[in-house]
Amino acid sequence: MSQNLVSLNISHDDVVAIAAAINTLQEKLGGLIELSVDQRRRLTKMGDRSEAFCRQTLMVLAQNKQIIPPELDLAEAERDLYNLDLLRPHLSSLRQLVARADDTEMALGSDILNVALEGYALAKVFGKGAGLDALKETVAARYSRKRKPSPVAAP
Repeated sequence: MSQNLVSLNISHDDVVAIAAAINTLQEKLGGLIELSVDQRRRLTKMGDRSEAFCRQTLMVLAQNKQIIPPELDLAEAERDLYNLDLLRPHLSSLRQLVARADDTEMALGSDILNVALEGYALAKVFGKGAGLDALKETVAARYSRKRKPSPVAAP
């Protein structure tokens, strides 16, 4: 019996609506950036434990603006915190959606591959005729293992 981890019924109208929603997200989140691996590695990162420290420090600085040197952009840091608070719940929802989409993509591929493997096994059993020879040849090429040449012994 074939596995069937997922069954979807996505209409053409659904695909159009999904594309429009993605375009809207890309447009509205146009300010999002992409960091290189090196940039990610070098960044000072605000984690859960340091977030309270950051919030408290920004609040203290806002109450004591006379101690802030001109090169320290408190207003930008406050805007960053505001935007982080606005985006965070939505980014969490997007991460969950992407994780489910990745799992669904994997399940769909697995369902397809399982049916194809069962079909190939049937083609091998039933042999010639009904166009199965071409399928057997195609799949045999896919699953044939090429042997690595044996090293030649030096004289």
